[in-house]
Amino acid sequence: MPALRTFALCRQISTLSTVNLNKTINSFIGNGNLEEARKLFDQSPNLTNIVSWNSLIAGYFRYNNFRQAEYLFDQMPHRDVVSWNTMLSGYRNANNPDKVYKCFLHMNRYGDMRPNELTFSVAISSFLHLDFKHLIPQLHGLVLCLGISLNVFVGSALMRGYIDLDDYRGLARVFDEILDKDVTPWNVLILGYMKFGCTSEAQRAFDMMPRRNFFTWSTLINGYIENRKLNEARSFFDKMSEKDVVSWTAMIRGYVQYGDFMKALKLFKLMLNSGTRPNHFTFSTVLDACAGHSSVLLGNQVHACILKSGFPLDVVLLTSLVDMYAKCGDIEVAFCIFELIPARNLVAWNSIIGGYARHGLAERAIQEFEEMLKSGIRPDEITFINLVYACDHGGLVKEGERIFNSMVTDYGLKAEMEHYACMVDLYGRAGQLEKAEKLIKGMPFKPDVVVWGAFLGACGLHSCLELGEFAANGLYTLEHDHPAVYAVLSKIYGDKGVCSDITGLDKLLKKWRTTKQKAGSWIESPSSIN
Repeated sequence: MPALRTFALCRQISTLSTVNLNKTINSFIGNGNLEEARKLFDQSPNLTNIVSWNSLIAGYFRYNNFRQAEYLFDQMPHRDVVSWNTMLSGYRNANNPDKVYKCFLHMNRYGDMRPNELTFSVAISSFLHLDFKHLIPQLHGLVLCLGISLNVFVGSALMRGYIDLDDYRGLARVFDEILDKDVTPWNVLILGYMKFGCTSEAQRAFDMMPRRNFFTWSTLINGYIENRKLNEARSFFDKMSEKDVVSWTAMIRGYVQYGDFMKALKLFKLMLNSGTRPNHFTFSTVLDACAGHSSVLLGNQVHACILKSGFPLDVVLLTSLVDMYAKCGDIEVAFCIFELIPARNLVAWNSIIGGYARHGLAERAIQEFEEMLKSGIRPDEITFINLVYACDHGGLVKEGERIFNSMVTDYGLKAEMEHYACMVDLYGRAGQLEKAEKLIKGMPFKPDVVVWGAFLGACGLHSCLELGEFAANGLYTLEHDHPAVYAVLSKIYGDKGVCSDITGLDKLLKKWRTTKQKAGSWIESPSSIN
């Protein structure tokens, strides 16, 4: 008996020492001192246990030392399911789905550990929005085969996977299989229904929910916005008992997204009156509304609000200010603000280049583009849209051609419809209609209304009857009642002195069911958001 008591006491001391060792290792890791944690680990081989190994591996992943994490994992004398889950989580957090996939296969083929709910939750969430998402149904089947219960974590991850696969039935089936549901799977269900355009089902799920949170309301409102149902979104927004800054910003962004700028600005005024403090994203969105409404007066007031709020003017806000002032006509103020941006990103450069382009300052746009390249920023498709547009309005045909061709040859970018439309307009304004026609016929996709409209407008500008009728026919195939057809063709017939053909034109337009375009104008009236 005394011997047994002595043995038990020694074992207790050893266990306590191991616990203290693991606490110290975790303390070092928490303070970012991996070297001390590893030194203590190596100096205490008799006290370390599987928890010590798992803690150190997680620490290496936490500080992006993947090599040491993998080395330690390979050296482990024994592994438990936590060890495998630590590796899977580390790879997932490093956004390396390929490593997650290989580790998961290794665990199932050669490991002696049975995956648990966390294993599948990590694996499934790693394969969302990626080339591995086709594995989601297989993982679902494996979960069922192993008899693992679908808790909210595994179930919600599977539901998101089926959303990415555009699988409506899979989404609903997994939701039904989750026995103990909290608010998370309900939110994912609403998210999926909204993505599939099933707004009635989403609202029905919302009404059936036992409880809701801010994310529930935001998901429903954002879903209605994405489905172009702004009135329904606003109706639910108004019903919210408590609105946070995210909710206000989402609704304001919805109005801006679909061009209802005045409603966005009025809602921003209501937000200020409610006492909700705007954040960077709110101010950026409201500045977009000012830019879209071409209201420099309101833009100035929002700028003043930002300064009074004491927000640091980071690259996001400064870029929004550049864009707003440029679109509202004050390009010099836009450039002054651009100069204040300490670390300019691609969006900032595109804003100032686009501003100069809209103001017809082609040479300054190209100069800023060259400065951007010197700073090490690589251009994207938007950069080249701005540049070709600048050359278009600056009459720089040769420069426009060089820039357009350099997209593919120098930067490997693919010309899109907007680039072709700008080039057609560039050639058209310069009177090089044959080049414009050749470019249209050589496009890798069918021209849209903007391309044909640009070409038709150029034909009207230079009174080219044959190509004008060609452009009109192209435009008619896409939009039967486009009003520009009558105005441009009648101008060309008049310029050519073939008035007798105007009667024939009227008959042709009646056949096409095309109508004359009515004129209109607008002015900005003084208003305030204070």
